[in-house]
Amino acid sequence: MIIVINGYFLLQPATGSGQHLYYLLEALDAIDEANRYLVLYPRLGEGQIVRTPHLGPHFEVRELSGAGARLGVRLGKLWWEQVELPRACAAAGADILHSPYFASPLMPTTPTVVTIHDVIPLILPRYRSSARSRWYSSLVARAARRSQAVITVSECSKRDIVRVLGIPEQKVHVIYNAVDRSLRQICDDAALEGIRDAHGIGERYLLYFGGFDERKNVARIIQAYHAARVRFERPCQLVLAGSLNLVGQHPLYPDPRPLICRLGLEDQVVITGRISEEEKPLLYSGAVAFVFPSLYEGFGIPVLEAMACGTPVLTSNSSSLPEVAGDAALLVDPNSIEEMADAMARLVNDESLREDLRRRGFQRVGHFSWERSAMETLAVYQQVLS
Repeated sequence: MIIVINGYFLLQPATGSGQHLYYLLEALDAIDEANRYLVLYPRLGEGQIVRTPHLGPHFEVRELSGAGARLGVRLGKLWWEQVELPRACAAAGADILHSPYFASPLMPTTPTVVTIHDVIPLILPRYRSSARSRWYSSLVARAARRSQAVITVSECSKRDIVRVLGIPEQKVHVIYNAVDRSLRQICDDAALEGIRDAHGIGERYLLYFGGFDERKNVARIIQAYHAARVRFERPCQLVLAGSLNLVGQHPLYPDPRPLICRLGLEDQVVITGRISEEEKPLLYSGAVAFVFPSLYEGFGIPVLEAMACGTPVLTSNSSSLPEVAGDAALLVDPNSIEEMADAMARLVNDESLREDLRRRGFQRVGHFSWERSAMETLAVYQQVLS
């Protein structure tokens, strides 16, 4: 069969959806030589950076340049999803279209599979505050109901999709994410010292790695750290890794720096800015523990990334995170600064606890693989065609 995959997120390789697409393509290439894959992405302007895995001859990755390139990024993306991609599927004689993010065509020309990682805009009102975002969320929700199958990444997300979108339960397939094999524990002291020096980090640190939007709960991480640090038996900084999104001072992306200053933590909290893929395992491996008390996640890949690097994990007891972490993390109420602070102090002070979580984390990561994800995705394609 001819399978067309919407490759839009090849243009945004650092995002969660970009990484999901990259590793899924890599794994499909490894397990399936019987089908032909056409991965299409739009031209939305000059100077696009595309990250594509090395794929075999049964894969073709192609840029399509159409009217979307003249419409700007937002309208161009919409035009790509709803007009250019369905046309390209018809022209290619595609048997299946897979949109690996929440944006399938409302009027598809081909049987469609859509991956919905989460329904955040539909269950967290502040994420659809503008008229434009409400209209787009409504459009993609209607389109998803017309698809032949929905893939999602956790049982938590499946429950939300069934409840919020009204899609029949039997039409929604849970296929877990995984982590790349390059994410592993690094014990090279010189390399670990090098990453600390590059970002002005001390020898011991708690690490947060991810976005800075409101649901990531960064403000409470800072407040909990402020409450916990007086209980640390040895000094330990807090490192917030990732790019601040401060364009236009959007209320969904609060700047954490005023809070850091107000609490007098300028010398204790380090904001690294963008972290490269090569730096990630070093930053994880050098941390005393990883803190990820997000208010809502469809999956939460950073939890598995930290475990793969041998880093003890503190995460939330809500949304998909207990499902992903299993018994290999400290789970806390993400709304409780006191509970979070207690857990931070325990992790910093208790080496035996950290060692136990490290061991459990290595075991937990073994339950997830991109090869398994690819096999289960291929089974969905085959079910749709049958």
